[in-house]
Amino acid sequence: MEQPGLPQARSFPYIAAMQKLKVVLAAAALALAPQAVVPHVSTPIAAAPDAAQPPVAPSVPETPLAEPQPAEPAVPPSTGDDPEGQARADYIAWLAQNPDERAKVIAFDDYLREQGVSGVVPDWELLRTASMWKDCNGPRFEVAPAAEWEHLARTLRYVRDDVVPAIGPVQAVSGYRDDALNKCARGAPESAHRHFYAVDLVPVRPIGRAGLIRSMCAVHQERGREYDIGLGFYNGVRFHVDSKSFRRWGPDGSGATSPCVTEV
Repeated sequence: MEQPGLPQARSFPYIAAMQKLKVVLAAAALALAPQAVVPHVSTPIAAAPDAAQPPVAPSVPETPLAEPQPAEPAVPPSTGDDPEGQARADYIAWLAQNPDERAKVIAFDDYLREQGVSGVVPDWELLRTASMWKDCNGPRFEVAPAAEWEHLARTLRYVRDDVVPAIGPVQAVSGYRDDALNKCARGAPESAHRHFYAVDLVPVRPIGRAGLIRSMCAVHQERGREYDIGLGFYNGVRFHVDSKSFRRWGPDGSGATSPCVTEV
């Protein structure tokens, strides 16, 4: 019989069931407990440098370009003995004293280069006027009007292609003459110098008058008509060529007295 006032002893199956229930409740409580959240921080990965891309140069502030200035006319040495007052030093002094002429000289030099005849003789020698410039109180150097330049270019092609191969380098001693200087220098009224067809030349290399006349007359006979070349001779070894028309002349202005007829 059970004794009153004392707890009854529990059976073994009951105790086992209660322990199992405690384990289940503990597991459930653990599953339901809030978990601490650790934030995920992604670390950026530095990109590897691309070997194909060239390094970027630091930017440099642009410097404004200077405005181009016209080139100074070149003044090569003379090719021989210079006429009085028309040497290279005289030319440089004339150019310095006449700054307005500088642009004309540069344009003239540029034109000769475009035509392929620059340097046949030093270009500045072509600006010599007449040997009598001082007696005539005329200019010692002068740039011809631009409309006349094409006449000289044709003459220079003949000098380049035929005169220089025959007698060697030449020096120009007279080119363009204005009307007043031409008259004072006793040039013909229709002188080829008036329109820059003509240039007076002297050989740079030693040559006698007979050899000069023989060589120049042979070249003129063979090739002069192709260039419409006029040929004349002064005293000594100074001679005249122009591209105004094919002809030759002597002391009286006729072809019959040309040294090509009388002295060859």
